[in-house]
Amino acid sequence: MDKPIRIAIAGHGNLGRGVEAALGKNPDLQLAGIYTRRPPAQIKPLQAGTPVHGMEALPDHNRLIDVLILCGGSKEDLPEQGPALAALFNTLDSFDTHARIPEYFAAVDAAARTNRKTALISAGWDPGMFSMERVISEALLPDGATYTFWGKGLSQGHSDAIRRVPGVAGGVQYTLPIAEAVDQVRSGACPQLTTRQKHHRECFVVLQEGADPEAVRQIIVTMPHYFDQYDTTVNFISAEELRRNHSAMPHGGFVIRSGNTTAETAPSWTATPSSPPAYWRPTPGPCTVSTCRASMAPKPYSTLPPACSRPRAPNNCALNTCETEHGQHPIHH
Repeated sequence: MDKPIRIAIAGHGNLGRGVEAALGKNPDLQLAGIYTRRPPAQIKPLQAGTPVHGMEALPDHNRLIDVLILCGGSKEDLPEQGPALAALFNTLDSFDTHARIPEYFAAVDAAARTNRKTALISAGWDPGMFSMERVISEALLPDGATYTFWGKGLSQGHSDAIRRVPGVAGGVQYTLPIAEAVDQVRSGACPQLTTRQKHHRECFVVLQEGADPEAVRQIIVTMPHYFDQYDTTVNFISAEELRRNHSAMPHGGFVIRSGNTTAETAPSWTATPSSPPAYWRPTPGPCTVSTCRASMAPKPYSTLPPACSRPRAPNNCALNTCETEHGQHPIHH
């Protein structure tokens, strides 16, 4: 490619800043500009000279941008911005309200098709990266069950949602896998788990002056698509405590696929990041148990979890579990 792809960022919060940093690591991409709802003078780009504009300038700049990456929140920003901007640009976003994806897809698809644009939606953590892992693991083990666990970590989408609640001055939300559910899945039992049984959500909220704590709590715990299907704890803290204890953005998660292959004796395999390719070890007896666990984390990262574990399975069975784990090192701002 003779010329780099011209990328613009719409929205410069946590996600927008992350996209800006990532673009600097790809020489075939060029940051054409940052577009924000805040006063452009408040934005401090990583690279001096990067153009910064108000969002209202976008319609006049469609000839300057090859792809526009939408970095707004899924609760309120993207449902409006996605279709509107897909009519003007080729777009990419990480819309992650799972229950509303068909509705969002239809709206964005109609705008993009009418104007001969390309829009890629929901290409983030999950849906996105985890979606691909589910497809791969289900291809490897077609007869089985897939489990996705998010966290332990801070959910930017859910944190954005609670900050939009009337009476909230600031806040974050952590997604916590329930240990008992994870243990059941890793045992190979293939349990039937509800949404509430897999995750707990914990919020740390700073109230605006005069806000009613109980009213804020009720709005949060009953919020559709975000908290209403989970056991949710809401903690009210000071702005200083939020800044001191909750300014990092750690996140993690893993996809586990458990399924049956054959009841006959077969080799068991274990793959570790330190010993590629996978090596094979025979498993005696009438049972095959395989667990592949890969861990990914950007440097620096002091320790990684054990690369492989081999859970016990009942006799006369063939259990294979493929588990992929992701971790994100905390980013301090």
